[in-house]
Amino acid sequence: MSLKNFGKAALIVAVVAACGKNRVQVTDNGLKYQIHEQAEGTRKGKVGDILTLHLTLMNNKDSVLRDTHKEGAPFQMLLQVPPFKGSYEEGLTMLGKGDSATFYVSADSLFTRAMQPLPPGVQKGTDIGIAVKVVNVQTEDEYKKTQAADFEKQKGIDTKIMDNYVAKNGLTGKIQKTESGVYYVVTQPGTGPTPSRGDAVQVHYTGKLLDGKVFDSSRTNPQSGGKPAQFQVGVGMVIPGWEEGVMKMHKGEKATLIIPSTLAYGPRGNQGIAPNSVLLFDIELLDIQKGQPNMGQPGMPQPGR
Repeated sequence: MSLKNFGKAALIVAVVAACGKNRVQVTDNGLKYQIHEQAEGTRKGKVGDILTLHLTLMNNKDSVLRDTHKEGAPFQMLLQVPPFKGSYEEGLTMLGKGDSATFYVSADSLFTRAMQPLPPGVQKGTDIGIAVKVVNVQTEDEYKKTQAADFEKQKGIDTKIMDNYVAKNGLTGKIQKTESGVYYVVTQPGTGPTPSRGDAVQVHYTGKLLDGKVFDSSRTNPQSGGKPAQFQVGVGMVIPGWEEGVMKMHKGEKATLIIPSTLAYGPRGNQGIAPNSVLLFDIELLDIQKGQPNMGQPGMPQPGR
């Protein structure tokens, strides 16, 4: 073949490949998908891996239901055996770091399997479009090592932020510190007992960012009707920094907790709270019920998911 003809052939192959990339294809199990970017030779996801990815969920009219790009942090998941035919977990095994694709999954199957009702804007019998960009593919051991390194790095960053806040606000000398790194200032001493692991407590609280912006308060939270929050301490019902701080308080005491992001919502953040945010909580410990389980109330600063 002459170089001239070889050039023409190469061009035809490139055009066909480009067309095939964004062409809707279907697997043997019925998963519809489009590949947008796919590098050869990269390690693909397999069952048991931890995937870090950005995803955009769309209904059949291309209205966006969720976009992790706008949430400030990618989505992380354990890649499991596809739970039903045509599930997008099958498609994720085609992708490696840097790859992207869109999967079209039955809304009925997706939400029924998750035991959830169809969300607003999603009609029965339609497909959900799941646009995926893979950020990383890791084994469980690799993921744990990365998490531990990131945790220690962020812990140092948080400490500097908290120390600067303390100095700027004239709190030096008033701050007490827990072993895990929660700072707290007693603003009104209490004379009662301190709660122990498993005790039920009642508290009023106001949560703020370090710039003073209030993101939640038990006194104004519509879900609780302005009533005190109730929960068990030491059993993981609330963020770790909250538990540790409240268990230092005496009944009747008021205190301000400064909680590092590593003991709050971490790199994922939460609604209205950016990833890796140091948080401030003004808390009043109203009551303690020894060894009394309590299911807690909606609206409390629960662990991030």
